[in-house]
Amino acid sequence: MNHPRPLMSFTRRGLLTLAAATLFTAPPGTRAASIDGAVAELQREWESIRYQVPAPERERRFEALAGKAHAVSESFAGRSEPLVWEGIIVSSWAGEKGGLGALSLAKQAKALYEAAIQLDGNVLDGSAYSSLGVLYYKVPGWPLGFGDKTKAQVLLQKALAINPQGIDANFFYGEYLLETRRADEAAAYLERALQAPPRPGRPLADSGRRDEARALLARARETK
Repeated sequence: MNHPRPLMSFTRRGLLTLAAATLFTAPPGTRAASIDGAVAELQREWESIRYQVPAPERERRFEALAGKAHAVSESFAGRSEPLVWEGIIVSSWAGEKGGLGALSLAKQAKALYEAAIQLDGNVLDGSAYSSLGVLYYKVPGWPLGFGDKTKAQVLLQKALAINPQGIDANFFYGEYLLETRRADEAAAYLERALQAPPRPGRPLADSGRRDEARALLARARETK
């Protein structure tokens, strides 16, 4: 489906102009608050699209949000948090698009995660490692794509080492184990995901992830 681009371009320019004005006029403390607010807004919009928007509308909405995320990343160059969230949004857009047409988006997300890791691999509780690991086990391998199950496991384990009790780190490793036919091991991590402590300010994401974990756990138990 072809989507109109002018609105996204306008949004990107507008955000960049506003963010640039903030960067050059605000004191350091205000700048830190600005990046936190910008990242939190991307996070909230992603959660709303992912868990509340009907499936047929998600591709278009993620495409628009990707433009906004790119503007935030450029406005706060040198910070890893916006890069991670831009990668998550682009990855989600690729997931909704599907097929070979999504491969270029997956490569774009991969580059964003790698850039974030170069700046700070521990950022957002290791989310760059877990998100990059997901790409490596979901994207097809050579010659179509860059998928690599071995690299995926290494990255997902790094995320777990950073945040061993985290809902996402355990969920994604459990999903990986289930996809690689290790249902017994997968069940343990999916149960940990269900027992993970709630994340402040993220009840919608936590609720949605728990639903996904329960569905995968049921599959893992049926596979045993």
